[in-house]
Amino acid sequence: MDRWMRRYRLDLALSGGCRTAGVDEVGRGCIAGPVVAASVVLPLERETYEELKDVMDSKQLKPDVRAQLADRIRAKALAVGIGMASPEEIDRMNILQATQLAMKRSLDALNVPVDLALVDGNRGFRHRVPVLPVVDGDARSLLVAAASVIAKVFRDRLMAKLDEGFPGYGFSEHVGYGTRAHLEALRRLGPSVVHRLSFAPVRACVGEKEQMSYGS
Repeated sequence: MDRWMRRYRLDLALSGGCRTAGVDEVGRGCIAGPVVAASVVLPLERETYEELKDVMDSKQLKPDVRAQLADRIRAKALAVGIGMASPEEIDRMNILQATQLAMKRSLDALNVPVDLALVDGNRGFRHRVPVLPVVDGDARSLLVAAASVIAKVFRDRLMAKLDEGFPGYGFSEHVGYGTRAHLEALRRLGPSVVHRLSFAPVRACVGEKEQMSYGS
């Protein structure tokens, strides 16, 4: 059986014929920038699933392919919602709660009512819309995979804009992940207002800067 057909049958079975959104997030493991979530509502039709058969977990796609697929998803979608939680919110409430907040905001941003939300992973959250966790959802559900692609493309473009406002960190290359180049820039420049101060690599760099200042 083709993958798109397996996804179609799963989403149809889980939705029970109700209007359903797929929800996923990106940026949870970054040390800078917001965590971004997307909610996507697609027609539960065989034709839609066959047309979007190339959509998969955003991490497995090259940037240009992701961008093309995001355009195709938006063209077919009944609704798309984006939600974010800022670095300040992440630091204040922890990354899990901030991620759930971003997901809730993405659902609230939909301009059509939905009866159910499918969320990637094994943990749901409280919302006025019933939330159903789907393990490996970005691989098994087109709705969740589509949300993954939309969220990733949105966040990458946002980080490229932040690179213009905060030059020197390389946000457009690593999009906020703790790469060697990013950590070297962080040690050299110190944290910006878009860094997550509660994350260990950022705290460590802050400590190094403080020690250098004290010793000078």
